[in-house]
Amino acid sequence: MNITDTHTHLYSSQFDEDRDTMMQRALGLGVSRFFIPAIDSTHTKSMLDLEKNYPDNVFLMMGLHPTSVKENYKEELLHVKEMISSRKFHAIGEIGIDLYWDKSFLAKQQEAFKTQIQWAKELNLPIVIHCRDAFDEIFTILETEKDDKLFGIFHCFTGTLEQAQRAISFNMKLGIGGVATFKNGKIDKFLDQIPLEHIVLETDAPYLAPTPYRGKRNESSYITNILDKLVDIYGLTFEEIANITTQNSKSIFGI
Repeated sequence: MNITDTHTHLYSSQFDEDRDTMMQRALGLGVSRFFIPAIDSTHTKSMLDLEKNYPDNVFLMMGLHPTSVKENYKEELLHVKEMISSRKFHAIGEIGIDLYWDKSFLAKQQEAFKTQIQWAKELNLPIVIHCRDAFDEIFTILETEKDDKLFGIFHCFTGTLEQAQRAISFNMKLGIGGVATFKNGKIDKFLDQIPLEHIVLETDAPYLAPTPYRGKRNESSYITNILDKLVDIYGLTFEEIANITTQNSKSIFGI
């Protein structure tokens, strides 16, 4: 059995005290592939160090997170450009639009999102989308960029069935994590209407821990709780869902 966590911030300072122990817990449960999203230049060294320590299990993305789009966003985009020009990454992400915390940088977020989508297409890489309170804005840009080279993952999908179907129409998989286990998470009510071929699993650790750990630090081993929820939703075995979602991740990341 091979379980893939398609989105986990294992370089977070929240793991500094017990990172190796936490990694061994996940590996011991069959979680063998960890895809690591970028945030901004301040985290690059930590990501590279993580990859160096776990070269067979850790796969890096590069990108500028929308909440890090500030006055210096052009410098940050230059850092992304330099990094993707200098070595291999497995996706451009996480990128997108976040209007939950601050709406004042919307135009800059839109520019950064569109620019990074175009870089991904030039490199034949998937994009990994962060969307918070911004489905309409995200879809508008995806519509302008839609072609055979646009593909990726809608990370931490929390929308409606209609929004899920629209995301899939842009050649996106849906990243399903802890929210699917929440009592008021809502997506569990319609996920059975989405074929499993469109689903990948993620934790977004250290954030969004699934039930029964909600409110605590999340970690990649907790992806098994998300898997258990999908067993209930799809009526397949734990192993079947693990294998199908890992295969889906391979079709996105190419490894």
